[in-house]
Amino acid sequence: MSTVHTTRTEPTGDTAPGYRARRTLPLRVEAVRQLKRRRTLVMGAILAALPFILIAAFAIGGSPDGDGGRGGSRINLMDTATASGANFAATCLFVSAGFLLVVPVALFCGDTVASEASWSSLRYLLAAPVPRARLLWSKLAVALAFSAAAMLLLPLVALAAGTIAYGWGPLKLPTGGSLAAADALPRIALVVAFIFVSQLVTAGLAFWLSTRTDAPLGAVGGAVGLTIMGNVLDAVTALGSWRDLLPAHWQFAWVDALQPQLEWGGMVKGAAVSLTYAVVLIALAFRGFARKDIVS
Repeated sequence: MSTVHTTRTEPTGDTAPGYRARRTLPLRVEAVRQLKRRRTLVMGAILAALPFILIAAFAIGGSPDGDGGRGGSRINLMDTATASGANFAATCLFVSAGFLLVVPVALFCGDTVASEASWSSLRYLLAAPVPRARLLWSKLAVALAFSAAAMLLLPLVALAAGTIAYGWGPLKLPTGGSLAAADALPRIALVVAFIFVSQLVTAGLAFWLSTRTDAPLGAVGGAVGLTIMGNVLDAVTALGSWRDLLPAHWQFAWVDALQPQLEWGGMVKGAAVSLTYAVVLIALAFRGFARKDIVS
């Protein structure tokens, strides 16, 4: 197979009149393309269906027994899931943050560049001409926007469905006490924001892999697999303080937001670790793609 070397499409004196690199591949065009894809619709349907599946499970099996997680020594949001709509929304985030919300982030960010390569359309985009950096920024921005939308969709549907099923009321805290509904909503919003920031590691990893392979499933699966590996390593207590360097170690630090007194320490450390990894991975993606020979 002959290798097709694409040149960097920077504006020069020979460019067509009216050409502006910043106007190539507008965000709205990329967003519409991604929105119409079947995997986007399927993922949205799955996230929207989860709250109703949990409501059905509680209706069939009964309300949680509130035993505090077998002995009461561990915070368990499932114990207060049916106390109010706010509690139900927090529970949906609790059961999905460890894995389910990882999947859409890996999917949206890992399927960006690799899918264009698998369709043999990447070199035509670059020949349009769309500068490589512009192409990556457009795809990354849209991927992160869709990831954020996935993070918002689940709690919004859960809050609406939970309010209908269990009523509107204060957020009952698993450690005791409660927060008024007006105070609970900002806390839940903070939880969603932290989960999104914590998933930037997965986003950066998936995006970097997407620039290194022509197989979208390889990029998505690799990001999910390495995220799971991080969770496994965090369970190895023999690593001691080294676990503080793992993003997985802080993934549930948002539970501190559901305390009578808001605690910031764990969330700040977790956000710093996640952002550091994400910046490095995204920088590697841009650096590698700028030098890559595009063959598809």
